[in-house]
Amino acid sequence: MGIWSHLFGGKDTPSDTVTPKGSSTVKSTSSSNKIVAPQTPVESERRIDTSPVNPAEYFKLYGYPIPIHDLETRSEFVSCYDRRFKSPNWVIEHLTTQSRDINNANRKNSFFKEDTVIPEMFRARLQDYFRSGYDRGHQAPAANAKFSQTAMDETFYLTNIAPQVGAGFNRDYWAHFERFSRNLTKTYSSVRVITGPLFLPKQIPGTNKSVVTYEVIGNPPTIAVPTHFFKILIGESPISPKLPKNGVAIGAFVLPNDVIDNRVPLESFQVPLDAIERSAGVEFMPKLPQNSRRELCKEVTCAIEVVEFIEGVRQVKQLPPPK
Repeated sequence: MGIWSHLFGGKDTPSDTVTPKGSSTVKSTSSSNKIVAPQTPVESERRIDTSPVNPAEYFKLYGYPIPIHDLETRSEFVSCYDRRFKSPNWVIEHLTTQSRDINNANRKNSFFKEDTVIPEMFRARLQDYFRSGYDRGHQAPAANAKFSQTAMDETFYLTNIAPQVGAGFNRDYWAHFERFSRNLTKTYSSVRVITGPLFLPKQIPGTNKSVVTYEVIGNPPTIAVPTHFFKILIGESPISPKLPKNGVAIGAFVLPNDVIDNRVPLESFQVPLDAIERSAGVEFMPKLPQNSRRELCKEVTCAIEVVEFIEGVRQVKQLPPPK
């Protein structure tokens, strides 16, 4: 578990998904803007007849204050956007040996853009990042979508972006980590990658209290700067006959949104999967039994390879000044 054991602790434990009776799920697809409203709460039927109030009547009069999940299905990834923090909750990518070897896109032809499907009051804007001191950090990297220009262009929607420290992280260690993830397709013919931001607590010096603090950028300031980022790697269909065929290989990592020396071992950022799930409030693989989960870092060497990226290749069209 490395240096993150003090934050997470514990080990992976089996977890069964249980849907309480009478509960329902709110679903939303931003492409259709259709919302499935929850059923009338069962508790309202148990209300004492003599009660002088009827709080559940609010839903009948005004509707449900629904927490929308803006799900977007793109060519290379699926994203779930968080309207509070104005960045993704998570993105899920699918990488294959075939997709890795196709190069039909040029990053120079892509540019960052606002996602107009998101209502304007909840939308991340280009000007919010202008002179913020942070990079517009891809959660699904552009380099993973070279198989088509359309797929690469879609990675530049701000619904796939979160504020990241630039030099020393987004342009360095994190980029090497993304390359490591991509190269897993040399070991597994199919790889799933889940990436997203975290807002983790830190202990107040001299006390036993912990707090969560994070910066907010934009004008007005509305985009939250994550304290950490997670990445879950799932290796499917091993290419080598020496690797087990049953189940999948899983590696879970949490990195601070800060400068990281390239000499720091990648395995020092490895954490139990359920530690990320508790912190993110998401159970990422509820259908996968515990006995079908193998340890990724026991099958591959979990280490970054430092590659000096050519600055011209990494450049994209510049932001216009704020209006």
